[in-house]
Amino acid sequence: MPRRGNVPKRKIEDDPIFGSVTLHKFVNKIMYDGKKSKAEKIIYSALEIVGQKLNKDPLEVFVKALDNVTPLLEVKARRVGGATYQVPLEVTRARGQAIGMQWLREAARERKGHSMIENLSAEIIDACGGTGGAMKKKEDLHKTAEANKAFAHFRW
Repeated sequence: MPRRGNVPKRKIEDDPIFGSVTLHKFVNKIMYDGKKSKAEKIIYSALEIVGQKLNKDPLEVFVKALDNVTPLLEVKARRVGGATYQVPLEVTRARGQAIGMQWLREAARERKGHSMIENLSAEIIDACGGTGGAMKKKEDLHKTAEANKAFAHFRW
């Protein structure tokens, strides 16, 4: 990371099946050890299950789930005069989307008893409906930000 100037954003291509940049970013988030084909298999299989269960376009369901999970605020620790405060900050759209994808991934991995494909499809369906582990994470973060609203003047 450079000390001065901005880091240029890399251009991410559309995914081959749905033609969505967002879905391709999610493939990259799911991927372990550079195994992109395995990550693609997991996501496309999960989206197929979502489409069969809800009888809707799986890409629309995924986008709605991601929008539901995307946070509007986050808290950052700031040290002021020896004390550490949790300062609420607004999140940019790109960062919020990245956080939401991470939460979807982690919530799917934390589910027990099934394969990652089944867990991910269940988590996407839950997030689309406004429930699930990723939604709980978002609600907890927003509660923390609301509780620490008094420290908002420490942001810089």
